[in-house]
Amino acid sequence: MAVNIQNEVASVFHYFDKICSIPHGSGNMNGLADYCEQFAQEMGLRAVRDGENNVVIYKSGTEGYENSAPIILQGHLDMVCQKTDDADIDFEKDGIETYIDGDFIKARGTTLGADNGIAVAMIMAVLASRDLPHPPIEAVFTTDEEIGMVGAEKLDCTLLTGKKMINLDSEEADVLTVSCAGGSDFKLLMPVGKRVVRGTKITLDIINLKGGHSGIDIDKGRINANLLAGRILNHAGKDAEFHIKDINGGTKNNAIPFCCRAEIVADDAQNLIGAMQDYIAVVKQEMGDREKDCSIVLTAGQTGDYEVLTSDSRARLLNILLTTPNGVVDMSAEIDGLVETSLNLGVLMMQNGGFVMQYALRSNKSSALTFLEERMAAFADSNGCRYEISCRYEPWEFKKDSPLQRLYAEAYCEQFGRKPQISAIHAGLECAVFAKKIDGLDCISVGPDMFGVHTVHEKLSISSATEIFKLLCTVLGRCK
Repeated sequence: MAVNIQNEVASVFHYFDKICSIPHGSGNMNGLADYCEQFAQEMGLRAVRDGENNVVIYKSGTEGYENSAPIILQGHLDMVCQKTDDADIDFEKDGIETYIDGDFIKARGTTLGADNGIAVAMIMAVLASRDLPHPPIEAVFTTDEEIGMVGAEKLDCTLLTGKKMINLDSEEADVLTVSCAGGSDFKLLMPVGKRVVRGTKITLDIINLKGGHSGIDIDKGRINANLLAGRILNHAGKDAEFHIKDINGGTKNNAIPFCCRAEIVADDAQNLIGAMQDYIAVVKQEMGDREKDCSIVLTAGQTGDYEVLTSDSRARLLNILLTTPNGVVDMSAEIDGLVETSLNLGVLMMQNGGFVMQYALRSNKSSALTFLEERMAAFADSNGCRYEISCRYEPWEFKKDSPLQRLYAEAYCEQFGRKPQISAIHAGLECAVFAKKIDGLDCISVGPDMFGVHTVHEKLSISSATEIFKLLCTVLGRCK
C-alpha cells in the first residue's frame, strides 16, 4: 500500500486494550456502548444508538471516494464470559486482565473477548484514521450476538444504505467465510420431586475439559462435562445406592461445557466412592489424549439430613443425560467436511425447583433446523418435560458471483501469495441476519487467527491481527 498504516495498526491494539478494560459480557452492554458513542464524538463522527445498545457510526468517504457506494463494517460488542474457578473477577464490574505471550494476547483466568473485541478495535482504527483511503463507512456494532444475535435482529436496518458488508467475526486468517449456520436456543424444563434423606454428601467435580465453541468445535471430539457426569452417576448406581442432591454444569448453551459439579448423598460413602473411582479410572483411560488435562475428583463431606431428588426424578434425570441428542447430527453432502446439523447441551442447572437444560441447535439448512427442533420437542415430551424455543435465526446462504468475495480473494492472494480458503461454517454469524434484512446484500466474513474461543484458553495472534487489518485496509481502498 502507498499509505503507511503503522500508526493505524498500533491503534487497533490500543482500542482492543481499551475494550478489554470495559465489562462487556452479553446483557451488559451499557459501558461499551457508552464508549462507542464517546469515541464517535471525539472523532467528530455521527452516531446512532438504539434501545438495544446497538451503535452505528458514520464516516464520509475520503478524497476521491466521496461518491462511492457505502460499505458496512460490522462486529459485535458482547463477549462470552467464562473463568477458571480461582479467577477473582466480577464480569459485571471488572475488565479483562490481558497479557502478551510471544505472538499471542491472552487473558488471566478468563475468556479474552477477542471474539469480537478485535473486530470493534479494527473498525475503530479505520474510523479514527486520517490517512486511509476508503468509501463512506457505516460501522455497525451490535449487541448480544453470543446469546442469539439479539441486537442484530432488532436493529433498524433503514439506518443503513450500504449493499456491501464486511463482517469481522471469523477466527481463521486463511479463511474467507461465505455462508453460515442458522440456529435456535432450546430449553428443556424438567420438574422434579424431592424428599429428605440422611447420609453423607459426596461431591463429584469434573474440571479442565477442553470445552470449546459449540459450532466450530462440535466435531473435534470434545467431551461434554454434563454428559460425562451423567455417565459416571448412571454407572455408579449399578454398584451402590445414592441420591442426587444437585448437578450444575456449563454456563453458556453455545459453549461445550468444560466443568460440571454433582452433589450426591449416600448411606455408605466409602463403598460408593470406591466404586466410582474404579469407573473414573476406566473413563479417563478411555478419553486418553483427547482430554489429557481433565481432572475428576470425589470429595466426601458431612453426614446429615439433605433434600434430594425422589427415586423417580433421579431415574428420569439420568435417563435424559444418557439419551439426549448431542453433538454432530448430520454432515453436509454438498461441502466436504462441513457439519450441517448439530446441537450442544451447554447448561445443566437446578432452577426454581426443577432442572433446566439449555441447548444450542444449529444447521446450515433451515428445514433441517426445524426438524431438529421437532425432534427435541418430542424428546422433551417423552420425558415429561416442558420446553421453550427462542432466538431462532436463519442460515446465511452462499451467494454466487459476489464482487466482494472476488475483491477480497484477489487482495488476499496479492498479500499472502496464495488463495484464501473459501468456506462455509457451522456456527452462527450476524451476516445471516443482515442478509435477511437488507435486500441484495453482498457480504463476507473474515478475521484474524484466534484459538480457544469461548474458553479460558482463548488467545489472539498479534501478527495475524496485524496482517488482516492491513488486508482490510487494502480492500477498502479498492471499494471505489
